Amino acid sequence: MSTPAQRRASITRDTSETRVRVSVDLDGSGTLTADTGVPFLEHMLDQIARHGMIDLEVHAEGDRHIDDHHTVEDIGITFGQALLEALGDKRGITRYGHAYVPLDEALSRVVIDFSGRPGLYMQAEFTSERIGSFDTQLFREFFNGLASHARATLHLDNLRGVNAHHQAETLFKAFGRALRMAIEPDERMAGRIASTKGSL
Repeated sequence: MSTPAQRRASITRDTSETRVRVSVDLDGSGTLTADTGVPFLEHMLDQIARHGMIDLEVHAEGDRHIDDHHTVEDIGITFGQALLEALGDKRGITRYGHAYVPLDEALSRVVIDFSGRPGLYMQAEFTSERIGSFDTQLFREFFNGLASHARATLHLDNLRGVNAHHQAETLFKAFGRALRMAIEPDERMAGRIASTKGSL
């Protein structure tokens, strides 16, 4: 369980399709430990950890003999649950985060609000259906699971790009940067909740 002084959580999701464990430390040093069987997703999770300055541990076993869909989706779900638990009552956090990230010709923007109202709004037309063996349709499944279970409003926009790897990497780096901003303690809030309703 997370506490205000120890913003950490570990969640296990066990279904007939997958077994996923995600541990997160929101005040970490930006390191990833991953064993998922989905190499490109691990590369993207590394971007989140590094640019979000969180420590992230992800282990997954899934029905990958069918395809990667259930594994990728359930990693997003479990990651979202871990974020929600680690944030506790969200007292004192900035709440909102945003970032623009370029990589050569590609540019993406991500905006996040830990509002308690889940929603994914994603505009990204990937120029290739696959990056290596990874199905680019699964990025939406990952982020939808994450936003729904972190109870966050999440806007992701790939504004331009020619190389699909660059498009994906800018989205994940921008998500990491926006996440870092949103979860940072706001000293001026003095432990209050960033909402006139008094809860998020």
